[in-house]
Amino acid sequence: MQERLSIWERVAMVFSWGEVLGARRQLLSLLLLALWETGSGQVHYSVPEEAKHGTFVGRIAQDLGLELVELVPRLFRVASKGRGDLLEVNLQNGILFVNSRIDREELCGRSAECSIHLEVVVERPLQVFHVEVEVKDINDNPPVFPMAVKKLFIYESRPPGSRIPLEGASDADVGVNSQLTYILNSNEYFTLDVKRNDEEIKSLGLVLKKLLNREDTPEHRLLIMAVDGGKPELTGTTQLTITILDVNDNAPEFEKSVYKVRLFENASNGTLAVIVNASDLDEGVNKDIVYSFSTDTSADILSKFHLDPVNGYISVKGNLDFEETKLYEIQVEATDKGMPPMADHCTVLVEILDTNDNVPELVIKSLSLPVLEDAPLGTIIALISVSDRDSGPNGQVSCTLSPHVPFKLVSTFKHYYSLVLDSALDRESVADYAVVVTARDGGSPSLSATASVSVEVADVNDNAPTFAQPEYTVFVKENNPPGCHIFTVSARDLDAQENALVSYSLVERRVGERALSSYVSVHAESGKVFALQPLDHEELELLQFQVSARDAGVPPLGSNVTLQVFVLDENDNAPALLPPGAGRAGGGAVSQLVSRSVVAGHVVAKVRAVDADSGYNAWLSYELQPAAGGARSLFRVGLYTGEISTTRTLDEVDAPRQRLLVLVKDHGEPALAATATVLLSLVESSQAPKTSFQPSAGAVSTGTELVEVNVYLIIAICAVSSLLVLTLLLYTALKCAVPWTEGACAPGKPVLVCSSAVGSWSYSQQRRQRVCSGEGPPPPKTDLMAFSPSLPAGSFSGEREEQLDVDADVSAKVSNF
Repeated sequence: MQERLSIWERVAMVFSWGEVLGARRQLLSLLLLALWETGSGQVHYSVPEEAKHGTFVGRIAQDLGLELVELVPRLFRVASKGRGDLLEVNLQNGILFVNSRIDREELCGRSAECSIHLEVVVERPLQVFHVEVEVKDINDNPPVFPMAVKKLFIYESRPPGSRIPLEGASDADVGVNSQLTYILNSNEYFTLDVKRNDEEIKSLGLVLKKLLNREDTPEHRLLIMAVDGGKPELTGTTQLTITILDVNDNAPEFEKSVYKVRLFENASNGTLAVIVNASDLDEGVNKDIVYSFSTDTSADILSKFHLDPVNGYISVKGNLDFEETKLYEIQVEATDKGMPPMADHCTVLVEILDTNDNVPELVIKSLSLPVLEDAPLGTIIALISVSDRDSGPNGQVSCTLSPHVPFKLVSTFKHYYSLVLDSALDRESVADYAVVVTARDGGSPSLSATASVSVEVADVNDNAPTFAQPEYTVFVKENNPPGCHIFTVSARDLDAQENALVSYSLVERRVGERALSSYVSVHAESGKVFALQPLDHEELELLQFQVSARDAGVPPLGSNVTLQVFVLDENDNAPALLPPGAGRAGGGAVSQLVSRSVVAGHVVAKVRAVDADSGYNAWLSYELQPAAGGARSLFRVGLYTGEISTTRTLDEVDAPRQRLLVLVKDHGEPALAATATVLLSLVESSQAPKTSFQPSAGAVSTGTELVEVNVYLIIAICAVSSLLVLTLLLYTALKCAVPWTEGACAPGKPVLVCSSAVGSWSYSQQRRQRVCSGEGPPPPKTDLMAFSPSLPAGSFSGEREEQLDVDADVSAKVSNF
């Protein structure tokens, strides 16, 4: 039956009795009991032994505060250590009931208290409850005597009042049910004597009331009945057959009626426990005493102890175990050798002392593995139960964990611990832990046991993919084939499984009027970047875009990397001629009137040309084709200016019409060229045009200022060129340290410093195209050329005017027009 009645039900029962004073006392007791049960955290029931299958024990789900509908989803289960399936729970109504026969004597033996400890476990979340079911004793065992018929031999000379010890009955029940009273059938010679000594041990004996006469009655038959205190009462009987003997009138007598001794359970065989000693007042053979165990001595005692029949030495001969038996009660007889022999009895109480001979037991169950690395602190990982069969300090067990683990042990109940999370987990640092639980008792020396738990840390998506560097620079030659592989990006994700599965994509945007995806694409799995169409340096010099790496976690995490793709120029554009006064490239001959009075070195015409390429490929030079027949020409052309000037003073004999062919070519590999035709008409000075290619005073002044500007410009360009060379050297060193990943179309190392007959050229470029690092209009044209003259002074003076116009007039662009 269930003992946990509500407080108000008990109050109502008390008042129904009508006893005011008693009700007040019981009400106070019930309130104290309710407070105690509330604080203890343990549900207590009771059930009588031998209850039938299905007997109601208690509404366990209701008492534990659990809803019936959540018992199955939360995996409600009940476990009892070493108790089998005595009790069971109906998951439909939450009632605890008797499942199989409960025998209290088999379960707890002679123990005064007998309980079944249940462990109730529910999950989602994991909870553990402890339930104690007390097994009530019923009077189902009658008293039992060691022997149904016992034979005694008593000398007729035995004086009245002498006591003959008997072995009493035993009752397997406990409490009132085991309290025995003895009844002896009526007779005139004997009475029954029951004594209780200081050890709470009943001593049963027959007391002689008057002298015996063997000749009158040689044998007496008595019946002893033992009645227990249960309801209904149960009885047991034994029959005594007493044979009256003649002659010997002095029986041996022990020094003590009770001998007490203590032995440790680890006492070795042969250890002397006690010496019993008896004396006999007779003489001769009647005085010789033989010691022996009582005929009622159990087989267990006979297997544990040895009695020397001559000296009375009791020694150990078997294994003593405190956990099995804590006290041995041994009946010893001292019998003389008279005819008939006489005997005396004593009791030897051997108390067994505990030693620390049992290792603690560890049981790990209800593992919740693996553990997510973002699990909150306090998460229960496992349940651990410990036990030790020893008693006292030897049975007190403490648990510890191996050091340097993010877990701790929390005591939840007597001998129960929970392994809980104590600090944050990071799977990327430690993927699993080997947790060693050590249980150590309080004995000296202490004994310990260990159990290992492998705690696996499950991954969560807490790491975004990362690139080795935030930005990469890629060089690609123009006119690449469509679909060309130009670079490979690679990101690493520290997570595992799908959380570490990285996919790549372009960060889409507009490049001018077109989408970025029309220029390049990236393979989602490999990270390879492809150029979808041929790139044109003249149209697009720099393409800057971002590639996104995103993992497959939930929610997904990602990061971006910037790619700067420089399109390197190739010499794919020939020089284009510009007619005088035109703003665009064109063809046709240049016609000019020249006065015959001009002096040597006078500039009579100028050829203008541009190259759509940049850098070295756009550096133009001019050459005058030799005249037919190998005759010396009257004119010459500036190597880099394109200015046509006279080589000498013109004579009257010179042909009035001069036709010149000027070859314009760039410095690419291979070089591309164009030819300009210049028609000069020699006229008298009166017919010559007013304009002249000779610089005026204002022009000279402007030229002087231009020279100064060019000097500063050359200095600035040299500084920038030096910085660029230094940057390229550092970049090359870094690329040697970290292997460079190039596309199939990658041009290799571009040569950015070149030499010519007149010096070192560093950089020259026309930026007509849009630099695609962002949206908006293209930047203005920029023309940069630097020369470090390496020719002799004479050569330089000869070309002085040509060199002065390199930056102002012939920077390989049409900006001067």
